Amino acid sequence: MTTVKEQLTAHIAEYDHWTTRRRHGPAGCNDRKLWVLACMDERLPVDEALGIHVDTPAGHGDAHCFRNAGGIVTDDAIRSAMLTCNFFGTQEIVIVQHTQCGMLSANAADLEKMLRDKGIDPDDIVLDPTLPELKLEKGAFAKWIGMMDDVDETCMKTIEVFKNHPLIPKDVVVSGWVWEVETRRLRAPTRDPEKRARTDSTSAPFGVKGKQPARWS
Repeated sequence: MTTVKEQLTAHIAEYDHWTTRRRHGPAGCNDRKLWVLACMDERLPVDEALGIHVDTPAGHGDAHCFRNAGGIVTDDAIRSAMLTCNFFGTQEIVIVQHTQCGMLSANAADLEKMLRDKGIDPDDIVLDPTLPELKLEKGAFAKWIGMMDDVDETCMKTIEVFKNHPLIPKDVVVSGWVWEVETRRLRAPTRDPEKRARTDSTSAPFGVKGKQPARWS
């Protein structure tokens, strides 16, 4: 039988390793060697959707979690995935997008026009003041916003980007999933109309006119 002293000693050693994980490089990976890309929407509960603990309980933590609008590919998503996979021991990427996403709710061209009406010129924007070299070509702003026509299609394309990106090791396991806000259940992205029928997974119910810029369509 293990003594309380032995249990406490092991717990303290484990906790000390947790607090200094990044010092250990790949040997200090999170519990599941996992990186999650998810939409920032508060209706997408990552822990519940994936059955993991992103940052709890104390002393553990199953994944590095990166959230942005839509849970889509961006330069910073690639930067974060590159770091966690190449230097921090991550061996799996999971992408989680969701129905009823705000990124379905408008056409990006209309959003760009709204900014222009406010006196902002999207063709003359510094995306990151600390990295002025990072620029968009003229006319690319609406595409950069990353609005979607279809969550399932976007999820499938996002999976392919990470599978094929040169900064992501080929042996990293990549999968993508759609969280149904309406039913609180997870499913694989699909083109099957019957499996999508109970949810709003396209921009049509939002009354969006016209296809989005060609980023996803």
